[in-house]
Amino acid sequence: MKQNNVLLAWGAGEDGQLGLGDFEDRAWACKIDALENENIVSMVAGSRNSLAICDDGRLFTWGWNQRGTLGHAPGSKSECIPSQVKALENVKIVQAAIGGWHCLAVDMNGCAYAWGGNEYGQCAEPPEQKADTKVFRRDVVIPRQCTPHLRVRQVAAGGTHSLVCTESGQVWTWGQPWPPGDIKQISTPVRVQGLENVKLIAVGAFHNLALLELGEVWAWGNNEYGQLGTGDTQPRALPIAVEGLSGLVMVDIAAGGWHSMSLTTNGEVYAWGRGEHGRLGFGDDKSSKMVPQKIEQLSGEKIIQVSCGGTHSVALSEKGDMFSFGRADHGRLGYATAVTTGDAVRVPVIVAHKEDHAHSGNGTSPLSHEDLNLWSIKSIACGGRHTLALASLRPYEG
Repeated sequence: MKQNNVLLAWGAGEDGQLGLGDFEDRAWACKIDALENENIVSMVAGSRNSLAICDDGRLFTWGWNQRGTLGHAPGSKSECIPSQVKALENVKIVQAAIGGWHCLAVDMNGCAYAWGGNEYGQCAEPPEQKADTKVFRRDVVIPRQCTPHLRVRQVAAGGTHSLVCTESGQVWTWGQPWPPGDIKQISTPVRVQGLENVKLIAVGAFHNLALLELGEVWAWGNNEYGQLGTGDTQPRALPIAVEGLSGLVMVDIAAGGWHSMSLTTNGEVYAWGRGEHGRLGFGDDKSSKMVPQKIEQLSGEKIIQVSCGGTHSVALSEKGDMFSFGRADHGRLGYATAVTTGDAVRVPVIVAHKEDHAHSGNGTSPLSHEDLNLWSIKSIACGGRHTLALASLRPYEG
């Protein structure tokens, strides 16, 4: 019998974003039982909701839904059990993203879809003429195609804007790139000038990263905390090369609320931007970094993926160990707050590594270290205040 991948969740659950059937926080990794019969191949953790994609292309969403972010008519403020997005059941979804209030997805044919909040044009829904003004439709409840003239490879969503990377390596954008509104809101996708041969894109709340085919990292958008890695705090409307990475070949990038990370071919992690709560992993708390610096505490570990949340970060090693650091309240780091200083962990610590954990007392048993050893972690995703991990059963070595 084919063994399905399992999806693990921990952290804040007040909007049902953990998918565990309630609205409670979890400090330890818990299996999402509602998806145990589905073979999940990828997932996304948003600010207040989550999604998962099955191997057959079906898309499941859960969490906060007041703006139609789950892709179906809001039946309640929040949904704590994953449900399929029926409007997309006739297409095979291969990749998706969650922004502040909206979602994007792309199918196997390169068609992109958008839904959720649209007050800044982030769903590419054009404004309506009302009286003497044009007003954007506030919410797009049912997914609709948003880039019919583009063949899309990847979608990425920010706080109030959207990005897509095409199969030819171009980047297109729409919405409002960053507050306070001095940048024109647009609902029609426009090409980001100055970028060619883009392999991967990543979007934070109001800043963007692009990884080029040759391993270079470029950035643009808001730069209040140095999250663009340009050595200053000046915003950039057009992409600029990130400083301090020359001579390095990057294979992965991640953008959080106000910080950024990149990963080299040999598994070294570089971080920059806002340092509050230790989310950069350097051991200090509030010091922002204007240019990338290597996370020395991860030296000796070959990291294969990095993920940035609102105020925390997670790195996944080749051995399957998850290292988390940053703000620790609501259990988003996946281990006991007893090991933290205040409400933050300023250096990477292995998730669920040293102790076994008793039954949580609320109907769900957290996975112990021994439980986690049975599973091989395949990928990670940080949200605003929660974390997801995709795992598969390790081969039997008896």
